[in-house]
Amino acid sequence: MWKHFKRFGRTPDEMPFLDHLEELRWRIIWSLLAVLIGTVVGFLLVYHFDVLGLLVRPIEPFLSGGKLKYLSPTDPFFLTLKLAVVVGALLASPIVFYQIWAFVAPALLPQEKRAIVPALYLGLVLFAAGVALAYFLVLPLTLRFMMGFQVESLEPNITVNPYLSFVVKLLLAFGILFEMPVVIMVLAALGVVDSKMLASKRRHALVINVVIASIVTPGDMVTLTVFMMVPLALLYELSIGLARMVERRRARALVSSGSPELAEGV
Repeated sequence: MWKHFKRFGRTPDEMPFLDHLEELRWRIIWSLLAVLIGTVVGFLLVYHFDVLGLLVRPIEPFLSGGKLKYLSPTDPFFLTLKLAVVVGALLASPIVFYQIWAFVAPALLPQEKRAIVPALYLGLVLFAAGVALAYFLVLPLTLRFMMGFQVESLEPNITVNPYLSFVVKLLLAFGILFEMPVVIMVLAALGVVDSKMLASKRRHALVINVVIASIVTPGDMVTLTVFMMVPLALLYELSIGLARMVERRRARALVSSGSPELAEGV
C-alpha cells in the first residue's frame, strides 16, 4: 500500500523516516489540542445546559427524592469535569478523525479513498443511532430489570459517580458497537476482508454477538435478544452488503483501467 504514498512529490522511500515521525507528532499535538479546547467548551455546555440532568432522567422514577447522592464536597466539580472531558472528546472527534485521515490518506489508492470517505459520515450516523438506542430503550429497560429485585426489603441509595460511570459506558459501548459496518467497510476497501468470507462466518458472528450482548446489556433475555443481538445481527448483514458494494466499485475501477482479468477475481 505504501508504494502509492505520495507527499510533496516524494515516495516514502525518498521521505526520511524522521519526517514521518515529525508529521505524526504534529498530528497528535493538534488532536490533543482539539480535545483540550473541546473539554473547555464541554465544561460550559455541561454546566449551563444540564447535561447531568439529561443522563439522570432515566433513573429518576426509581429515586425517592428524585436526585442522586454524592459523598464528597468535591464530587460535583470533578463530576462536571469528567462529563466535560467526555463531551469534549465527542466534540473534538471530527478534528481527531481528520488528523488521522490526513496522515493515512496519502497512502491510499483513489478508489480506496472514495470508499472510505462515505464510511466516515456513515460512522457518525451509526454512532448517534447506537447512543440513541441505548439511552431511550436499553437503559430504561435495564434499570427497570436490575432494580426490580428485593424491592420489599431494600431501598435504593444510589450515588452519582457509579451511576454515571455505568450510563456513560453503556452509551459509548452501543455507539462503538454500531461502528462495526464502518470498520468492515474500511477493511474491505483495503482488501483485508471480503463479502464471501464475512458471509461464511455468519454463525461465528452470531455467537460473538451473543457474548457481546450478554456483557454490554445486563438485563433479562428480552433486553438481551431484542435490543442488542438483533441490532448486531442486522449490522453484520449491513457490513456484508457494504463489503459487496466496495468490491463492485473496485471491479468497475479495474475494468475502466483496462484490467478485466483482475476484476473477475474481485
